[in-house]
Amino acid sequence: MKNSLMHSVLSGLAVSVVLCASAVAADYKLTSLDWPPYTNEKLPAQGASAAVVSEAFKAGGDAARIEFYPWSRAVHMAKTDKAYVAYFPEYYSKENAASFLYSDPIGVGPLVFIERKDAPVKWDSYDSLKGKKIGVVKDYVNTDELDAKIASKALLADVAGDDAKNLLKLAAGRVDVAVIDLNVFNYLLKNDSSVKAVADKLQVNGKTLEDKKLFVCFKKSPEGEKALKAFNEGLKKVDPEAIMKKYAK
Repeated sequence: MKNSLMHSVLSGLAVSVVLCASAVAADYKLTSLDWPPYTNEKLPAQGASAAVVSEAFKAGGDAARIEFYPWSRAVHMAKTDKAYVAYFPEYYSKENAASFLYSDPIGVGPLVFIERKDAPVKWDSYDSLKGKKIGVVKDYVNTDELDAKIASKALLADVAGDDAKNLLKLAAGRVDVAVIDLNVFNYLLKNDSSVKAVADKLQVNGKTLEDKKLFVCFKKSPEGEKALKAFNEGLKKVDPEAIMKKYAK
């Protein structure tokens, strides 16, 4: 009887191990960039957007591993490297949607122009900016209309490597306005020494370009589709707005 009982116990344990193995959480690798307060590996929870992503996957029983690269590389790796399933945060664009699967929104940020205090810019439409030099960041999505007019050469753009460099160009008079997320601008004013040094020269233009939703972009592949489904299901179980408010400081 003892041997029979032991055999039953061991058989039960074996079945449990198999069941547990089949339910092991997925470990998804994503790329991102240094874009505080939304993403930065040194910030609490790796930034506000990273916190939303991690909590959404966690709510679904999975895990997110986020690696940080320059923006263009982060996007390229998510698209071509099999090790990665997605990148974030991204704005929506029709062009980008042709290459990636967009998640449900993970947050929102106001996109604005920054201008020099001694040279404010009044504008009613993008067409009224003809003759002005607009500072943008390499490979960033702005607004559909603005990007289309820049691409068609209807408007003149000057490309910077990152947001801080874009603001420094503005302060130096090399561009007339600089496009930036308002939360990123406020973060840089408080935490970036180079931007702090020119803060007294800069101000936010009174007209908001757009309140931009933020997304995770998943690879167009079976794995990407699986990860997207898992992420969206987990996202429904958390409060992205509350998480963003907690970390976007």
